[in-house]
Amino acid sequence: MSKDYYKILGVDKGASQDEIKKAFRKLAHEHHPDKTNGNADKFKEINEAYQTLGNESKRQQYDRFGSDFAGGASGFGGGNPFGGQGGFGGFNQSNVHFDFEDLGDLGGIFGSFFGGGAGQSGRSREARGRDLEIEMSIDFEEAVFGVEKTIDLSKKIICSVCKGNGAEPGSKINNCSTCHGSGKVTRMQQTILGNFQTQTVCAECGGQGKKPEKKCHKCHGSGVAHGSESIKIKIPAGIDNGQQIRLSGKGEAASNGLAGDLYINIKVRPNKKFVRRGIDVYSTLSISIKQAILGDSIKVETVDGEVNLKIPEGTQSHTQFKLKDKGVPQLNSHGRGDHLVEVVVNIPKNLGRSQKKALEQLDI
Repeated sequence: MSKDYYKILGVDKGASQDEIKKAFRKLAHEHHPDKTNGNADKFKEINEAYQTLGNESKRQQYDRFGSDFAGGASGFGGGNPFGGQGGFGGFNQSNVHFDFEDLGDLGGIFGSFFGGGAGQSGRSREARGRDLEIEMSIDFEEAVFGVEKTIDLSKKIICSVCKGNGAEPGSKINNCSTCHGSGKVTRMQQTILGNFQTQTVCAECGGQGKKPEKKCHKCHGSGVAHGSESIKIKIPAGIDNGQQIRLSGKGEAASNGLAGDLYINIKVRPNKKFVRRGIDVYSTLSISIKQAILGDSIKVETVDGEVNLKIPEGTQSHTQFKLKDKGVPQLNSHGRGDHLVEVVVNIPKNLGRSQKKALEQLDI
């Protein structure tokens, strides 16, 4: 016989989703089987009604075909979301399903029992090793063109003796006697709503479900030990001072889990000849008065080596010349910056008499 879910929740057929949710929360609190006047059958019926009316598509099917439509009442709450029977102080809730968000304040209580919310069912996150952070100094040219460095890093690594399984070589690995190989421990949690059955990670085996018959003498069963790892670090061309490189999985190892990450903070040593601003390189070049007046072709040092720079006649001091594409490569991209050369006219001191006379004759 088709059930009237609207009547069960005490709402009209035209009720909004908010009104349906509000009615469900009120009735769920009122009829909870662990309350003094609670009613297990009514509680289950209320949940069944809400699982249909609280879902727009199921509600539309219900409005057309009633509660006997395929995938209807019997299709909800398949399986026990709480990992066992009798989780409500002896109430068998194997066909009851909860949307923790719909229970409002109860959602926070349920979430704390089951690993932070619905769907996790008390399962622990995979263990992860500690992230490491180091500083690396490189030369100016190494930052411009990139370089490969090798470092020996002292950290926790997979145990070289047991290869990470925590067992002394040759010894057996048995099921944990505490959790019987499941990696979880079931216990009862007493709350304001009654007793709840919860599952937690087995502290004895760390959730692995197995324990070595004899622990490894080096790592004492943890699977990790302090050691040293040689790591190659590729510094990309164009990296700048203060930037960071991340090497995934090169941090500390974890027992039966993922290794952490390694973060390298780059420090670029200053260069006496060049100054970097973004992807451009700047330098200063001193020229004589003669070169400034008459012009010249001179050698200029760049990060790529020496190049010719033409100084035109009448060049003024502090004039800036651009050497295109002689700067820093774009990091992780194409193209390069420019090299800008500022010329400074060198005014001589302590001129001789003949030099002074020559300048006077020029009348400039």
